[in-house]
Amino acid sequence: ELSFGTFNKNNKDIELTIDSRLQKVAYDELMTQIKKWNAKKGVAIVLNSNNGEILALASPPSYDPNEYWKYSPNLFREWSVQDLFEPGSVFKPINLLVALEEGVINPYGTVFDSGSVNVGGWKLKNWNHKANGLMTYPRVLQVSSNVGMVNIMKNLSPEDYWKWLKKLELDQMPSTDLPGAIGGQIKEKSIFLSQPIHQAVASFGQGFSITPLKLAQLHALIANGGKLVQPHITKDFLLSKSYPSENNQIINPVNTKIVLEWMESVVDSGSGKGVKTPGYRIAGKTGTADKSENGFKYTSKICSFVAILPVNKPKFVVVVAVDEPTENYAYGSTVAVPVAQKIIDSLLVLEKIPPEI
Repeated sequence: ELSFGTFNKNNKDIELTIDSRLQKVAYDELMTQIKKWNAKKGVAIVLNSNNGEILALASPPSYDPNEYWKYSPNLFREWSVQDLFEPGSVFKPINLLVALEEGVINPYGTVFDSGSVNVGGWKLKNWNHKANGLMTYPRVLQVSSNVGMVNIMKNLSPEDYWKWLKKLELDQMPSTDLPGAIGGQIKEKSIFLSQPIHQAVASFGQGFSITPLKLAQLHALIANGGKLVQPHITKDFLLSKSYPSENNQIINPVNTKIVLEWMESVVDSGSGKGVKTPGYRIAGKTGTADKSENGFKYTSKICSFVAILPVNKPKFVVVVAVDEPTENYAYGSTVAVPVAQKIIDSLLVLEKIPPEI
């Protein structure tokens, strides 16, 4: 009998949602990039955004469970559900969704990016230290403008912003059958409201932390029209749950469709063009986030990419993150996108997703 965490049944009866073929592709491609970029570790998650089924969950480097004593205990952690990271730019679409939902921006508006912005005595800049001028919101995602995001999210009151971080359940343990899953960390309300810098850095995905699994769940919300699904790897997980239910519809589907199309422009003419596939509409967002050491000094980075496909009938979310690449020119577009591209190629074939004619 299995009796830890969520599992409480005879292990011979457990049927997983994992597709072993997709799992192998994800693992092998991640290992290739980890070696190429001399990185610490990586993760890839493929999630069915409609029902929460996980088709792939790879987190190399791994170990042989038949000879576990030969490996470092550090490898035993499933960091996709147990380790926190500041998501960075892959969180920007979530912020734009919140801004649309609160009505502080309209879909056809613009924002000005002068290259830097002063917030409470702190000078915040874009990743490439360049100004982008007057931009549409899709363009903000395409060039991944930090300054643009700060100027957008300052239209939202700090109180409302903090409420949304809670509503999206960033600090809660997700409802899942994956043992050891943890909630994220956000600033205490009094701290978040006390200084404008906290809202400013949150606008481009820094100053709070989540797991890769949570990131997948949040982007599934964009894909499925505004519902928080329950990520799971066992087939009968939903039998004991009340999903789908009315209370997990937290975003207007009209707004998720708008943000999804903005994310598609990132693949068509932005940093995600490495996953562009003839005949298919794919949405995405890259991220190159700073990692803090002991919560203070930023000393390394994590490169990530999130894809949603197909845009015409969204069903799958692909999350790729590579931790602490040490070679030069390591960005989400150079490190994570190639892994996602290989996974997407396989996913289209295995799931028999027809091209749009």
